[in-house]
Amino acid sequence: MKMKILWKALLITACLSFSQSAVMQVFAQKMDKAAFYAAMQSGSKEDIEKELSVLTDNEQGYAGALIIRKAGLPKVKERLKLFKQGKAKLEAALANDPDNVELHFLRLSIQEHSPKIVKYRSDLQEDKAFVIKHFDKLSLVVQRAVKDYSKDSKILKPEDF
Repeated sequence: MKMKILWKALLITACLSFSQSAVMQVFAQKMDKAAFYAAMQSGSKEDIEKELSVLTDNEQGYAGALIIRKAGLPKVKERLKLFKQGKAKLEAALANDPDNVELHFLRLSIQEHSPKIVKYRSDLQEDKAFVIKHFDKLSLVVQRAVKDYSKDSKILKPEDF
């Protein structure tokens, strides 16, 4: 149930949004976000692999999210390996673009729904504060997606906005 909510939130966020940073705007023009989020939603290994094959090295955050999504498909040992790969890409994207509110929101939503065993929850409060502080900088479409996510989130609440 939580994973469905996460993927719906990610789908809504990405399909309806564009990044606030100039770097991500350039990458978004090259990337077919509809295909990306269709692969995220389907969860099909083939769809995910196809989408991963067209992403560039500059789209690490998106590749990381796809790899994390793919982590739910194979056997347990492979899941952890894929999750770690996806996490590394998402974290690298955030390191390269620390002011990207959308990436902070994606990380928050992934961390909120990550199993405790992977120990990927350390930035929840930081990302919450960042998203709330920079919420007004987001486009109206992304703001709506964040608010929709906050209705089911235990971290973000509608009254935060």
